[in-house]
Amino acid sequence: MVKVGLTGGIGAGKSEVSRLLASYGAVIVDSDRIAREVVEPGTPGLAAVVAEFGEEMLRADGTLDRPRLGALVFSDPERLAALNAIVHPLVRERSAALESAAGQDAVVVHDVPLLTENSLAPLYDLVVVVDARPETQLERLVKLRGMSEDEARARMAAQATREERRAAADIVIDNDGPLADLEPRVRELWEDLRAR
Repeated sequence: MVKVGLTGGIGAGKSEVSRLLASYGAVIVDSDRIAREVVEPGTPGLAAVVAEFGEEMLRADGTLDRPRLGALVFSDPERLAALNAIVHPLVRERSAALESAAGQDAVVVHDVPLLTENSLAPLYDLVVVVDARPETQLERLVKLRGMSEDEARARMAAQATREERRAAADIVIDNDGPLADLEPRVRELWEDLRAR
C-alpha cells in the first residue's frame, strides 16, 4: 500500500486531481466528504457542533447550515479551532477505517485540505500539493463557486500559505492553466505512484 497525502489551497484544483486519480484506480479517502458525513443529522458530531455554536447553525430540516457556520468560523480563528476540535477526531477515525479496508497493493490517496495546517505530512508515504497562484485561486472561487471576493479571501487566509504547502510537498502539481493541461500531469503522477 502506498499512502499519499493530497492537499492544496482552496480553488487550486485538488478536487479535480482527486477525481482523476480515482478514475485511474486510486482509493480516495476524502476528508471533506467525511467531514460532512460526521455532522449529518442524528450524529454525535452534529450534536457537538450545535452544543458549541448554537441551534441557529441548523436549517429548518435539521441539517447543518454549512454556509452560515463557514461564514462564522472562517473569519474567527478561535471559532475555527473549536470546530476543528470537534470534527477532526471524527474524520481521523473514519479515514483510518477506510484505509484499513483497502487492499495491500492499493494506492490510497488521502484528500486532506488542511494537511499542512495540521502538520499531517508524517502520516503519509509522500505528500502531493496541487498549487495555483493566489490570483488564480481567487478567480476560481468567485467565478466558479460564486463566493464574494471578501469571502474567498477570508477562506484563503484561513489556510496555510502557498509557501508552507509547497515546503511540505514531495511532489507539486502546478495547476494555473486549463483543465486539459492538468490531466497529463496527473496521469504521470499516477504512473509514479503505481511504480512505488
